[in-house]
Amino acid sequence: MSVIVVGAGPAGASLAFLLARRGVEVVLLERQTDFAREFRGEVLLPGGLEALHQMGLASELDSVPHVTLERVEIYVNGRPRVRAGFDPETFGPLAPRWMSQPGLLELLVAKAGAHPSFRLERGVTVRNLVHEDGRCVGVRVLGAAGERELRADLVVGADGRSSVVRRRAELREDHDATPMDVVWCKLPLPEYARRDRVLRGYLGGGHLLLAAPVYDGRLQIAWVIRKGSFGELQERGMPTCIEEMAKHVSPDLAEHLRRHAHDSVEPFLLWTVSDRVRDWTAPGLLVIGDAAHTMSPVGAQGINIALRDAIVAANHLVPALLATDADPASLDAACRRVQAEREPEVAAIQRLQARAPRILLSRAWWARGLLRILPVLAGPDPLRGRGGAVFRRFAFGTTEVKLAV
Repeated sequence: MSVIVVGAGPAGASLAFLLARRGVEVVLLERQTDFAREFRGEVLLPGGLEALHQMGLASELDSVPHVTLERVEIYVNGRPRVRAGFDPETFGPLAPRWMSQPGLLELLVAKAGAHPSFRLERGVTVRNLVHEDGRCVGVRVLGAAGERELRADLVVGADGRSSVVRRRAELREDHDATPMDVVWCKLPLPEYARRDRVLRGYLGGGHLLLAAPVYDGRLQIAWVIRKGSFGELQERGMPTCIEEMAKHVSPDLAEHLRRHAHDSVEPFLLWTVSDRVRDWTAPGLLVIGDAAHTMSPVGAQGINIALRDAIVAANHLVPALLATDADPASLDAACRRVQAEREPEVAAIQRLQARAPRILLSRAWWARGLLRILPVLAGPDPLRGRGGAVFRRFAFGTTEVKLAV
């Protein structure tokens, strides 16, 4: 039996690799001709790194441009309140990394390409699904050679938050309200980040700003703003935006921001979405990753959840695809098992993601009180041990995921 995977992001590329490695005929379709796109999810947490290690890629990951973060520092109203390192006993080789997603995707498709049952087609846009007798049997695509039809026993939509597969299959979704958007920009690296690979978070006054050194030698900033306020910020100009950021950070970073107000990369708005389709599957079709559940940026979950989706999908699909008595009914049942196994973790993480902005972006008196007691709530060593703390649920996931094929 054969598979078409639509979308060569983390979910699609890793699933295609796992299928091809087991000899499944798989075509991976990618709309772009390369993976060089700015501001994709690039923070690999232990749950995502563990998935890649299970795929046998632990040694190859070191060749992908990345920065391994050493600790987290949280500032409240410009003052340091929490400082915690990534304890080696807890994290081992799974300390969070800010990794080039284009580099990771090129690694995945190169590994998949070592298997003769794999084919990657770049610059190909899926226009529609092909159905026969109520079952999806392929896709219609547009590429350099014009429009054509591709057929397979299963179509997997891994084509992100704007999924054509989800839309064409008319899969209904439920939405969670997200009160914020994220402005991304890059600046030259400040002195403190040349010494330490530290992720800083700044809270207070209804603002949240994250800053970390990344693999291209610059400082990546994620500034969380109220949804719909980016237009006003744009009208005021980038230097004014930088000044607004500087009001809410520590003196050393504020001085650096002001000095480089004209050196920053043009800001990019990530319009946040949180949703989950009710049924991830239809006859002959499955969606995974952001195509099944768009994650908000809270806790850097998108890429990590996508990689875990791919492992579970492979566990259920490979036996169904390679069985001597394989048939459409058994394949559809395998797809339903993918959703049944993955949906509880996705739903749990999305519930956690929904809570944080209501507190961190609030200017209410009770939110200010919670921020003041943050060090007490975090404990003396918040990153030690897996435990049940919110951070560790984000970092390691809420369920066990093990590659079995």
